[in-house]
Amino acid sequence: MRNIRLFTVGLAVCTISALVTPALAAPSTAHATTTTTAPAAESRFMRFVGDSKTGGSLQTADITFENDQGVKVRLVSAVHIADHDYFQSLNDSFKSCDVVLSEMVKPKDAGAPQPGAGTSDIAKFQRFLKDTLDLDYQLDTIDYNAPNFVHADLSAEEFQRMQAARGESIPQLMLASMLKQLANPGAAEEYADEPTDTFDLMTRPDGTRQFKLFFFSGMAAIEKDVMGGFGMDGTVILTERNKAAVKVLREQIKSGKKNLAVFYGAAHMPDLSDRLDLMGFHPTHTEWHKAWDVTIRDNQPSAFQRVLDLTAKAATQPSNAP
Repeated sequence: MRNIRLFTVGLAVCTISALVTPALAAPSTAHATTTTTAPAAESRFMRFVGDSKTGGSLQTADITFENDQGVKVRLVSAVHIADHDYFQSLNDSFKSCDVVLSEMVKPKDAGAPQPGAGTSDIAKFQRFLKDTLDLDYQLDTIDYNAPNFVHADLSAEEFQRMQAARGESIPQLMLASMLKQLANPGAAEEYADEPTDTFDLMTRPDGTRQFKLFFFSGMAAIEKDVMGGFGMDGTVILTERNKAAVKVLREQIKSGKKNLAVFYGAAHMPDLSDRLDLMGFHPTHTEWHKAWDVTIRDNQPSAFQRVLDLTAKAATQPSNAP
């Protein structure tokens, strides 16, 4: 499984980069919820719950913080490709907020993103994953036109200027992260009864979800190390954007808002939670939203069987040759 594990780590790094940058616009252009009262410090912002035999779910945290003045701030971690019901449940939950601070690196005067928006390489990669894994894309489903949504991110012009000043680029960060992980393939988290080889993986039932399970079962461990292990701390792509979000958060609180949400990628949340702590907020409540349902369905064909079925179907198609 070493080659598959190396491929998985590389793809996971790309996806973590996508978690950090969900909506880089071109400069020219009800799921189940688990509730817990565990402090944020004892929780990750993304986790996988389940095992390799029955499957499970990829979940994201929604943590409420409160200060002594009774102001509440929810840190709502996002996975930018997920099940349709995941995004719809978030849409419903945001209706009760005074304001929702959202991320998107976009041109200064650009409006709210519309379905189908996003033409950057990151957006293209996310759409590729969405189509490949039969999921929805955040920009297509979240209602960014809701009256309580407020942009809380760098503009595309600011983002590019800051990156140029530091000699930083998204491909550079992705490549550095991937090389670091590939140099230590044993660091990738394994799980019980993991497939022993490619044949084992290909012949397990429900091939469509087996790949999701194999890949995303390690995502929670990878997310935990994003800030340090992947070298994102101190970068424009994460730290400077978080500073922009907190600046807008302070402005909204000063204007009298009492019930706020910060809707950002999961990789941003460790740093944002530290910033809330410095502002006098403490965690009071955590909910986990099911972003991916990867429960294994025994009545669904394996990947190998799907290949055989497609091959047999192609062989029975009438030829167009004269």
